[in-house]
Amino acid sequence: MTQRTRQIGGVTVPTLLYGTAWKEERTADLVARALRMGFRGVDTANQRRHYREADVGRALQAELQRGLLRREDVLVQTKFTFRSGQDHRLPYDPAAPVACQVQQSFERSLSHLGIDVVDSYLLHAPSVPQGLGKADIEAWRVMESFYDAGKVRFIGVSNFAPDQLLTLLRRARVRPAFVQNRCYASQGWDASMRAICAREGVTYQGFSLLTANERAVRSSLVNDIARRHQRSAAQVIIRFALQLGMVILTGTTNPAHMVDDLAVCEFELTVAETRAIEHAGT
Repeated sequence: MTQRTRQIGGVTVPTLLYGTAWKEERTADLVARALRMGFRGVDTANQRRHYREADVGRALQAELQRGLLRREDVLVQTKFTFRSGQDHRLPYDPAAPVACQVQQSFERSLSHLGIDVVDSYLLHAPSVPQGLGKADIEAWRVMESFYDAGKVRFIGVSNFAPDQLLTLLRRARVRPAFVQNRCYASQGWDASMRAICAREGVTYQGFSLLTANERAVRSSLVNDIARRHQRSAAQVIIRFALQLGMVILTGTTNPAHMVDDLAVCEFELTVAETRAIEHAGT
């Protein structure tokens, strides 16, 4: 049965991360609650447009100071976001070269989070809609230098298309450990990207599993499976994704749903159930 952690490159990584986007003034309280309930991974970004990274850091530090949690027990993941993904509250000088922007953003992330090492640092999205641009490779080279210096344990990407990941894999000196994508049932739960990840030894992180797939959550197939296991439809979807090998991001603001999300490691779907859900939306 899938547990709450897995080993990646000799590092223990939680299979459930608490996503902190769009929480605004509730960010600190929700992160603290998630950590107290048992989440051992938090995902954020130095992108004030959608995240309050400093509030994530305040909650993390407050929980560490309570003495019931150790820094090494929590995976902290944040991101560098290009200018096109930001609003006016930039974490770097927009006139600076890309390499300097990545450095400035990273240093602010360390300050926001109150940590010396970022466990996972992602390129939030490519700089161009198709292929990879010069800026993407420049940013990746700086991220590789963070890895070399021991400032990050993993580097990865988010919101990438399959061809973009393949290009990066060809050009990277330090290969991405993670790909974090919005996961659609209508696309076989990002089947083409997951296939590349499986072949290349990259761990797939899925987000918006519920909000992007309301039709699947409401489907008779998923609800029949939920009744058989005496679980909710949402739990079935998350459990299904875990059994596909994903690391899951869940950003619920409901304490009861936090408990439910963590409880998905307490049951297991059959192979037939997993295959049925995987192919139902395609």
